[in-house]
Amino acid sequence: MSPTPEWVMVGGEGSESYKKHSSYQRALVEAANEKISEAISANLILDLVSNWVCVADFGCASGPNTFVAVQSVIDAVENKYRRETGQNPGDNIEFQVLFNDLTTNDFNTLFKTLPSERRYYSAGVPGSFFDRVLPKQSFHIGVMNYAFQFMSKIPKGILDRDSTIWNKDIHCTGFNNKVKQAYLDQYSVDSKAILDARAEELVPGGLMLLLGSCLKDGTKMSETYRGIVLDLIGASLNDLAHQGVIEQDKVDSFNITLYIAEESELRQIIEENGKFTLEGFEDILQPNKESSEPKIFAASAKAALGGILTAHFGEEGMIKAFELVEAKAHQNFTRIENAKSGMQYLIVLRKN
Repeated sequence: MSPTPEWVMVGGEGSESYKKHSSYQRALVEAANEKISEAISANLILDLVSNWVCVADFGCASGPNTFVAVQSVIDAVENKYRRETGQNPGDNIEFQVLFNDLTTNDFNTLFKTLPSERRYYSAGVPGSFFDRVLPKQSFHIGVMNYAFQFMSKIPKGILDRDSTIWNKDIHCTGFNNKVKQAYLDQYSVDSKAILDARAEELVPGGLMLLLGSCLKDGTKMSETYRGIVLDLIGASLNDLAHQGVIEQDKVDSFNITLYIAEESELRQIIEENGKFTLEGFEDILQPNKESSEPKIFAASAKAALGGILTAHFGEEGMIKAFELVEAKAHQNFTRIENAKSGMQYLIVLRKN
């Protein structure tokens, strides 16, 4: 079995970069801004922060969404401080922001595009958020934006043709119960690792804010917009294999390290972990709808998945695959338009 490629968003500031195709993710942070402020106002203990507050974004990518998220947190802390003390936070609190992602992330673009009028000191923290990346009790508020959906590896047996759970698709469509259970089992292990690591790194009483997408209970992944994206990528890769452009074995050994959990599954994982109190699970009304226009549909998918496809199939295979994805988006336009909606969430966790 080939090693699982690291999932890194397409860097830079070009027309095909994640920076240019992440407005949907940014819109969730903007839509959740009021709820983030309310969560920090209700749950952050000012005695913990003293004259210094450390904010960490795990899975920050190359910007600009991380800047929106951390600024939302900083604004909320300052508002709470101003309201409860009657003092100017700028005179009494300094902020440190830690940007974490894999070593292969485009940190150059991230730091070149830091907001010029930011009110915080910044630093990069390379490393996998499935493990510890910070000292114990070293930050006060953490953010994960569309990052609490990744797995560290493909579930055991999924890529084995002789296994009863061999998966012919490139992701967990949700229609095969045994395959879904294998994904859920691995996702549960990885989510526990994330929560355990953050619990060690957070100060007592510190907060984790998880923003992302989950499935409404009983919804299949392939019935949703994101599931359709992955289905069309898988179909395109199989077409290329039939044409002899890429090897079929390469396609059969490719699966996405992603699991979009159902709401009840997320709640159970957090409860069983036991390191945090679930202070809020908000259903955020997302004003932006993901585009069904084929060209944008394919470009957005390429910005998020182009890197991992290139690592497995090479650049030529990746380019040809997304050319086919755009063509298939035309053919599946009605299916895309009628995709079931997921739930965009803000989960508020307080360290026990």
